[in-house]
Amino acid sequence: MRLTLGLLVVWAIAGLGCGVLLADVLNEFTFLGFPLGFWFAQQGAIIMFVVLILIYALAMGRFDRKLKAQLRQIADEENAS
Repeated sequence: MRLTLGLLVVWAIAGLGCGVLLADVLNEFTFLGFPLGFWFAQQGAIIMFVVLILIYALAMGRFDRKLKAQLRQIADEENAS
């Protein structure tokens, strides 16, 4: 739950913060020929979302492997007794 909340906060900061609230400040810089605030509003939030999905999938895969190992250990202990 904490992972999901943390990733949503990062996405909100990237999408809302950089794309809307800080757009005027970021527009002083350019990225690939476009103002940085515009780039974050149009592309950055989407790319950030895809990266966050990748992070979530990797973290959940690791969590599943850990949980399966724990369940296997419990089952082995029950079968041994």
